[in-house]
Amino acid sequence: MPAPLNPFKQALLRGDRQIGCWLTLAEAITTEIMGTAGFDWLVIDGEHAPNDLRSIRDQMLALAASPSHPVVRVPIGETWLIKQVLDLGAQTILVPMVESAGQARDLVRAMRYPPGGTRGVGAMGARATGFGAMDDYIQTVDGIDGVFIGPADLSTDMGYQGNAAAPEVQQAIADAVARIRAAGRTPGLLGITPDSTRAYADMGAQFLAVGIDALLLAQSARALAAQWHRL
Repeated sequence: MPAPLNPFKQALLRGDRQIGCWLTLAEAITTEIMGTAGFDWLVIDGEHAPNDLRSIRDQMLALAASPSHPVVRVPIGETWLIKQVLDLGAQTILVPMVESAGQARDLVRAMRYPPGGTRGVGAMGARATGFGAMDDYIQTVDGIDGVFIGPADLSTDMGYQGNAAAPEVQQAIADAVARIRAAGRTPGLLGITPDSTRAYADMGAQFLAVGIDALLLAQSARALAAQWHRL
């Protein structure tokens, strides 16, 4: 059985905009529900959500029958962790806090098998290969396709804590999007308000996250409670 194509990557290569959402509730059932919503991609967040390898695996299983592509955000760009998440079957990994070209090169090596990389060869008994059913998995590992800009981190680094809408921050984001596209990569962003999401779309963000599951639940629940309290 051949290794499956990555539909998310294929869409980005075609230039299609991909709309996604963040998953922070760390539960398979809520992830399964989000998988029915129609998003192109969903981020299983291992940086700020209470996820571990088993809960990440369970959420990937919950999305197996979904058209939404799972993107796994690891908490940190460590070689041992990237290896484990890849063996779980992740096709797309989002690594936070990448701050130099050298660090990016090391992360690519962590994803690839020797001689071009440092990843240990042991996936034949793992979920990534269908537990040994795929005979060409080792030959199909790839590198960096996109660069995701974190408006919250960027605004804080620039001295605008909690204010990603500051003109200086927005200009820096627009400049970064242009640079990423010029380098032949795809830019990604997360917007949590209609205004910010529209601004990032207009800048050219190609993989665009438009919400966070916990915020969607909280905002909907608060609005419903307020609606009926007014009676």
